[in-house]
Amino acid sequence: MKALDVPVIDIARLDSQTTLAELDRACREWGFFQIVNHGIDQQVLNALTSSMDRFFSQTTANKRKILRTEKNPWGFYDQELTKNILDWKEIYDYGPADGADLKPQWPSGDEGFRHAMIDYYAACETLAFRLLGALSTNLGVDQSVLGDGFRPQHSSFVRLNYYPVCPEPVRPEGLDLPSKGHLGINHHTDAGALTILLQDDQPGLEVLKEGIWYLVEPMQGALVINIGDIVQVWSNDRYKAALHRVIASKDERRFSAPFFFNPSYATDYAPLRSVVSDATPARYRPINWGEFRAGRAAGDYADYGTEIQISHYQVG
Repeated sequence: MKALDVPVIDIARLDSQTTLAELDRACREWGFFQIVNHGIDQQVLNALTSSMDRFFSQTTANKRKILRTEKNPWGFYDQELTKNILDWKEIYDYGPADGADLKPQWPSGDEGFRHAMIDYYAACETLAFRLLGALSTNLGVDQSVLGDGFRPQHSSFVRLNYYPVCPEPVRPEGLDLPSKGHLGINHHTDAGALTILLQDDQPGLEVLKEGIWYLVEPMQGALVINIGDIVQVWSNDRYKAALHRVIASKDERRFSAPFFFNPSYATDYAPLRSVVSDATPARYRPINWGEFRAGRAAGDYADYGTEIQISHYQVG
């Protein structure tokens, strides 16, 4: 394990040529970066942090009163799989209501929790569209080309992660999976476009670079951003979605709150024309987000077979 000096980007002027160049370099070289001057009010972040602590401090029986189901992914869950292996974590997922089955589940007697989740979601949504606009510019397309897949409705959601103290934490080398002991989350890439992550002050996030796992140290006032599989496909592998994982701890519990920025379920994505040429043909066939997300979610919720990856859509 080593400290990783991921790029830190001040996005107060996100449309400046200097900032866009820093963003391009971070996406090409790391797939991960931290941002400061991101515009999310500290009170919003503090309210969310307090809400996480209150919620996960409840008894398991109380948390399971709002247990997610196969049809409704919004709610509490403590049996999630990554790489078909149980993670050492508990989660709570929130997304807007969509039809009869997809609706938020709120813990009873905590109105502040609901407000904190909604406010954090709205703040991250605004920030994600700003970042998407900058990515559009760097990939040589108008902002509407990518943005239209997220409007008027998208499938983004907020997740609260709780990593309890673990009696047997492990840190496998490379891409080895643990044969005994536990990771907080096994290695994976994020399926969507962008992830905005709020960390607490307990380190645990690791990213794989050139075969070595590096720790992403929490930084006061910063948010961690990583690009997902969709950006990798759009960019035709110019920007790679980085493998990452979370290590467990035998001494300290840990919280984090990612916002997963995902398009509408009807959206199809493929390498952009601006990055495809005779010398660099498209490396992926078109992918439908609803189909891809359903396959990935099935593997997260229960062991329903091979975890779907964008490699299944590669050309040739």
